[in-house]
Amino acid sequence: MRAEIPAFSEVREVWEIRNSDMPDMMAMFDLLEFCWVSIGKPIAGGPHSYYRHHHLTFDKGVGQSEFKDDVNRIFSRNGLAYTMNEQGMIERIVPAIAGNALSQAVFYTGDADLDELLETARKKFLSPDEIEHRDALEKLWDAWERVKTLDANDKKVGAKKMLDDSAGFSQPRFRELLEAEARNLTRAGNQLRIRHSEMDQERLTKPEQVDYLFYRMFALMDLILKSKRSSASD
Repeated sequence: MRAEIPAFSEVREVWEIRNSDMPDMMAMFDLLEFCWVSIGKPIAGGPHSYYRHHHLTFDKGVGQSEFKDDVNRIFSRNGLAYTMNEQGMIERIVPAIAGNALSQAVFYTGDADLDELLETARKKFLSPDEIEHRDALEKLWDAWERVKTLDANDKKVGAKKMLDDSAGFSQPRFRELLEAEARNLTRAGNQLRIRHSEMDQERLTKPEQVDYLFYRMFALMDLILKSKRSSASD
């Protein structure tokens, strides 16, 4: 554990940690994930007649499930917006309206690089680490620039087609709304420090700002990609 989690390198035993030298939150999450990998529920077998103890076997599946439930109960009781998933990874809890789409999203766009960008953005955004959220935003904006070229090498031509497909010719007002949103988000990527680091770009200073932009872009991308899949199936 000390080798895998540098924050614990100076701690001789985990149960000796004091409040004064408590590792940061991310290190504690690493510790929980480390424990999940190794844990198993002890099951008493036959007794050893001489040493007067029972032989033990360890059920990893049951132990991991019970450990996960215990961790999530502690998170819930203390009002912490995190959860341990079925794979033993700590994720943050995002609002349900976005959380369902994020947790269930599977990307098959026909473009392997775009799929990788979207999946990386999704995983990083669900991470409890705020630094990862900024990386997620950058990956999502990279995906936005790439999705414009799915239908044409010229971004303007490709963007027009994808917005047309998403709105349909019978909904000109919705099409107008989508174009305004697409322009605003593209402008945000150029003016805010999302994909680039020029001196004239404005830095996002609060985690809530990162979340806000991610939700907006993800919702637009989700609509566009679902429309493309629907058109392909027709």
